[in-house]
Amino acid sequence: MDVNFTLLTISRQTELLGISRSSYYYVPIRNPEKEQILKRLDEIYTEHPFLGSRRMSIMLKQEGFNAGRLKVRSLMETLGIRTIYPKKNTTIPNKAHKKYPYLLRDLKITHSNQVWSTDITYIRLKRGFIYLIAIIDWHSRKILSWRVSNTMDVSFCTEALQEAIENY
Repeated sequence: MDVNFTLLTISRQTELLGISRSSYYYVPIRNPEKEQILKRLDEIYTEHPFLGSRRMSIMLKQEGFNAGRLKVRSLMETLGIRTIYPKKNTTIPNKAHKKYPYLLRDLKITHSNQVWSTDITYIRLKRGFIYLIAIIDWHSRKILSWRVSNTMDVSFCTEALQEAIENY
């Protein structure tokens, strides 16, 4: 069905599109103060992810922003950020997941190079993320090798492992 929208009234056009007439006329209003608060809120959260809406609103007020606790809470929801704190029932296993045996349960770790482990994490920067991998000896708790990369590809992980194998 070809419809020529220039011949239809606004009411009929919005009806055909399935939107209300008021949303047709809606023009979003930019609020520079709100944008500044959102930016600063994100910066504070990056520095202190454990702060809640109460402490964040206090910090924003000290910096001269007009932001009460409920407004900060709403803005935190807008940004999709939540306070980091221990939550209840975090160790309830999913019954559908396969359980792997813990192979080191009865093992006495008595000397270096007996057990190694690795961990990879990301560090948030102003313009993205950087990734860090470390290979650790369990007995001495020494970091055997580490690498940093701005992309999360496998090459820097294998380089760190190769260095650890060659040196230890």
